[in-house]
Amino acid sequence: MENINAHVGSRIRSSRRSRGMTLQQLADRIHKSRATVSKYETGEISLDIQTLYEISQVLEMPISRLADLAPAAPQAPAPLPGHGSRSPFFQAQTLYFYFFDGRYNRLKDGVIQIHKKDGAQGDAALTISSISSSGRSSEVLYAGRVVYSDMLIRFSFVNQYNALEEDLLYIFNPLELRDFTEGLLCGISSADLMPCAFKCLVTLTPQEPDDELKQHLLITPAELRRWQKLNMLIVDNHG
Repeated sequence: MENINAHVGSRIRSSRRSRGMTLQQLADRIHKSRATVSKYETGEISLDIQTLYEISQVLEMPISRLADLAPAAPQAPAPLPGHGSRSPFFQAQTLYFYFFDGRYNRLKDGVIQIHKKDGAQGDAALTISSISSSGRSSEVLYAGRVVYSDMLIRFSFVNQYNALEEDLLYIFNPLELRDFTEGLLCGISSADLMPCAFKCLVTLTPQEPDDELKQHLLITPAELRRWQKLNMLIVDNHG
């Protein structure tokens, strides 16, 4: 509003001066005090429509010329991840990885190291350890690739000790700023050569491997239904 007042006031002042008219003369013509007209011109007070019309008649200037302030350009919305700005998971070089392996009743964690080659893909390395009451097992090393999109980030890994074991890790690329995201780890297990899929949690900072984390990693019926709708995971007993 202050910008509009100042703009209209400056138009009135320049038009008045171009006609050789004094503040007092304009004030007399519109039946206002000299001080009031001065405040109109400096933008200190707003003009009502009736007064603006009277001034335009005295100055022989259309109202459209006195109030011709162009609207400010609308502020562009903040770009979403994948469209200019990037989410923290898009930018991260280190991610922390957790899932619960129900076959062995063990929580497993890992670290993903990412080396970007360009804006959409790069190399990735994953180390996974099993967590038990006696501590962590020896690490298993995986190497592979990472590909980014607006909604998902996909990792493809190969076990460096067993080239027959390949795993895909899909995680959501969250649009909002947060420290964690969920995903799905799927592949062929080298232990029994059977397909497997695990709900996983990927975070920007390390998490405490406690019972609360374990409960978070258990798959619920609602999640199974949601994944089926997204074609992320289909479980079917029929041919």
